[in-house]
Amino acid sequence: MKKLVKLLALALCAIMVVSMFAACGADKKADDTAADTAADTAEASLKDIDAVKAAGKIVVGITDYAPMNYKDENDEWTGFDTEFAEAFGKILGVDVEFVEIDWDNKWFELESGNVDCIWNGMTITDEGKLNADISVAYAKNNQVLVTTKEAAAELEEAADFTGKVAVESGSAGAGAAEDAGFETVECQLQTDALLEVKSGKADGCVIDATMAGAMLKEDSDYADLTVALTLTDEEYGVAFRKGSDLTAEFNKALDSLIADGTLKALSEKYNVELTK
Repeated sequence: MKKLVKLLALALCAIMVVSMFAACGADKKADDTAADTAADTAEASLKDIDAVKAAGKIVVGITDYAPMNYKDENDEWTGFDTEFAEAFGKILGVDVEFVEIDWDNKWFELESGNVDCIWNGMTITDEGKLNADISVAYAKNNQVLVTTKEAAAELEEAADFTGKVAVESGSAGAGAAEDAGFETVECQLQTDALLEVKSGKADGCVIDATMAGAMLKEDSDYADLTVALTLTDEEYGVAFRKGSDLTAEFNKALDSLIADGTLKALSEKYNVELTK
């Protein structure tokens, strides 16, 4: 009996050893697979510039947002970022294709390859740095609270505002409104947020100062609205896929376009403040 028990114990040990090696082998295989996938992704990103040149175009993800990207009287895209992107395309030797995206899904659009970059007055944030490679900053901006002129006269700080604000879903404005403790309603675009205020459906909206400067003019449809408060200071950058070689290419082109005066001319044309 003792001999039988001993044999069973030895057999059990052997099974455990085999199982351990099998598990280790499976873990190693899983680790190798994950490493290979990460390597493939990194390699693909590093070749973005080759893919763009082979396609003969760079696809830029945008929303309709004056003065950065908007349609002119001929239904053609124009604006500060539009002309900036076109200047970058010339440096690369490719055309530029602008694709309207849902801003709330911008990281999916980028990672899936539907667009090569996000370039639309995009605020540089920690979230952006986690999801993409972000270029050096090229322009300054603020998030501002827009209300009627009558309401603005009663406001000195964010705590004074107790109404409901409209914000673009997934935007820096939405984040600023949340940080300020405002009650929010989400819209698809910043222009939609402005319309909510104009129509009286919202008491205010939080949008980019660049848009407010372009839209809130005395001869515009929003002449009765004004910037009531400045909530944040921020900077704009361009988002590329993680590890993309297009990021360094953009940063180099930025220096070149500053040096030759292109960015200064666009800054004056569209009233956008450069970072340098």
